[in-house]
Amino acid sequence: MDLPALGFDDWFGQRLRDDLTAVCRPARVSAVHRDGFVIIDGHGEVRAEVSGRMMFQADSALDYPVVGDWVQAQYVDGDSTAIIHAVLPRKSLLRRKTAGVNVDYQPLAANVDTALIVQSMDRDYNPRRLERYLVMVNQARVQPLVVLSKTDLVVPEELHLRRQEAGRLAPGANVVGLSNLAPGGLDEVRRALRPGRTYCLLGSSGVGKTALLNNLLGDDRFQTQAVRQADGKGRHTTTARQMSILDSGVIIIDTPGMRELGHLDVKAGLGETFGEIDALTKNCRFADCSHTVEKGCAVLAAVADGSISRERYDNYLKIAREAARHEMSLAERRRQDKDFGKMVKSVMKRSPKKPR
Repeated sequence: MDLPALGFDDWFGQRLRDDLTAVCRPARVSAVHRDGFVIIDGHGEVRAEVSGRMMFQADSALDYPVVGDWVQAQYVDGDSTAIIHAVLPRKSLLRRKTAGVNVDYQPLAANVDTALIVQSMDRDYNPRRLERYLVMVNQARVQPLVVLSKTDLVVPEELHLRRQEAGRLAPGANVVGLSNLAPGGLDEVRRALRPGRTYCLLGSSGVGKTALLNNLLGDDRFQTQAVRQADGKGRHTTTARQMSILDSGVIIIDTPGMRELGHLDVKAGLGETFGEIDALTKNCRFADCSHTVEKGCAVLAAVADGSISRERYDNYLKIAREAARHEMSLAERRRQDKDFGKMVKSVMKRSPKKPR
């Protein structure tokens, strides 16, 4: 494959660092593992690690290569391995809050054109969770594509209603149905994919992302597991973010299932996902309206008359409050880190120098 087939275009070409072009080649990150990276160029995949300078200058996980990134890498040992010296600017970056109590960003995939948000028609189906994914995708300025998997588990009438609901939650987005068991079940998904474009699979464990990828690839390259019968929850099968290229030229990034999808810095994505609520906020009597108790609140009035559902309104407030709380925690932690760094420098300046 050549670089354009992997997604490299003039936009990236114009952002190559001139000081690195003599010793580095552009390549795309195709996998991220705990112990390193895999990159791909027109000649194939090799293992790679970041340079010491990049590691020293990195302030957070966002400064390290992510699956889908374009990097400048120095190939060594007969092109059998490589050292990544720079990450090119990103057209898009899908990210979430790190899982658990730690508050920071966790990058998922970079330079994605379309995100396939997979929701299965069993007990996993949840409109509120779909809204959470849409906030993340819209924040990244990535086009959403909603995939309703395991459609064989519901009757046609129920599937029709859920497709309509998903279409209302993601206006303008394509909503497709999928059954890995039915003849031609992949046709609708295949028609939505375009060669040379980069797609990312998002969804909870057990919704069928890996099975979908295997079927698109035409083999059982990646391991799958059945959901637990006791609670209908999936088991983590995909453990690393990785890129696959279909025979058609479609590029797909698979990600581990997410049981927790926390948000951090998603003002734009929140406004776009809940567009009708965001538009009403401009009609509130008070500019600093919290949309909870104030008289003259246009949002509360819309909830009262039923034009906005109580469930959608509650989810909007929940995500907004969660993001604000996490942003405050992150800002405080960074302030403390900065103050600590200043203190260390001050102590070092005052310390007497050892005689040579």
